[in-house]
Amino acid sequence: MTKEDFLFHLNGASFIALKFAEKYVKDKLVTDFKYNVILTIAGNIVGAKQFDIYPKKKDIIKLDLTDSEVVDLLFRNNKIPIWIDIRVLKSSRKSTTFNLLCSGKYSDDKDDYYYNQNGSGPFGVKGPNFPLNYEEGKKFRL
Repeated sequence: MTKEDFLFHLNGASFIALKFAEKYVKDKLVTDFKYNVILTIAGNIVGAKQFDIYPKKKDIIKLDLTDSEVVDLLFRNNKIPIWIDIRVLKSSRKSTTFNLLCSGKYSDDKDDYYYNQNGSGPFGVKGPNFPLNYEEGKKFRL
């Protein structure tokens, strides 16, 4: 996957996650996107020889990144995380912020990407975090 392809998938997954979240939240979600990236240590190292592992020692969190900064952070040696869960976290008048929870296993083989069968590469769109008192069919604030 090229950097341009990765950026394309990130932007596509962001719009899909935004549309999905709009079904549940009252907040107005704008299309100026920011990202919080959570890099997790690869917990299951089975098959690790086929993957690059990053980070090596502890989880890393980067906040308030642009899409280009996300690509620069996650694109390593022409490899990307094999899965990236994306969800809307918060909204302001200026931007919508997403959490990106990323696998610690990196690959350049699209067959390794968890969500590649549905055309989203490594991105799995998840719903926003639901409040404890969530009632089916009622929208809530982020």
